[in-house]
Amino acid sequence: MDPNQAAEIEAALPALLDRFYARVRADAELGPVFNDAVEDWGHHLGTLGDFWSSVMLTTGRYKGNPMAVHLQHADRIPSELFGRWLAIWTRTTNEMMSPPVAEAMQAKAARIAQSLDAALHFRLPKAAPVEAETPTSKPYRSTPVFDDQTLPQALRQAHTTKAGVWGVIRVLEGCVRYRIEAHDHDVILSPGTPGLVRPQEPHHVEPVGPMRMQVEFYDHQPAL
Repeated sequence: MDPNQAAEIEAALPALLDRFYARVRADAELGPVFNDAVEDWGHHLGTLGDFWSSVMLTTGRYKGNPMAVHLQHADRIPSELFGRWLAIWTRTTNEMMSPPVAEAMQAKAARIAQSLDAALHFRLPKAAPVEAETPTSKPYRSTPVFDDQTLPQALRQAHTTKAGVWGVIRVLEGCVRYRIEAHDHDVILSPGTPGLVRPQEPHHVEPVGPMRMQVEFYDHQPAL
């Protein structure tokens, strides 16, 4: 994103979010969910400004965990509500942003909505249990800690470990979408919810907003 577009986003965010969430709060289906969940809208809009600044401009201002917040209200957020949310976001960004910036913000919102929907409503099928060799085992190697900007492209596309090599994806902050290519649904990883990587099983990961993670490697199935 060029500097002019970044400046446009930063300058427009407060008014954009004010208009967008005014419409969300007035919506017949979205409004009751948001109004019941948010006690202080002034504070919440400031937090949302930090979130979108971090997501679009990588400023790092947002330090929260959006997945954990939404999981608290999962029973009130059916998948259909994400479509309504995105429709209002598209309308508002089209009104207030230049076309290329609006398109970028809509694409980012669509990915966030997809990840939240997957976390709230889908889980990976349970695999046949395999007894861990020892609960105190240690990895023989770990990757550096990656964030949503430094996560290598190789990990964002389908890849595998070598024969006999197990992995554990450990999220230190934020959330990561983890997809095993053979399954139909994603699982959302967060601190305290690691992802097990089986030998030679194609998979990939994708950040869900700001995050920090690393991967540990073992020569046997580890205990999570």
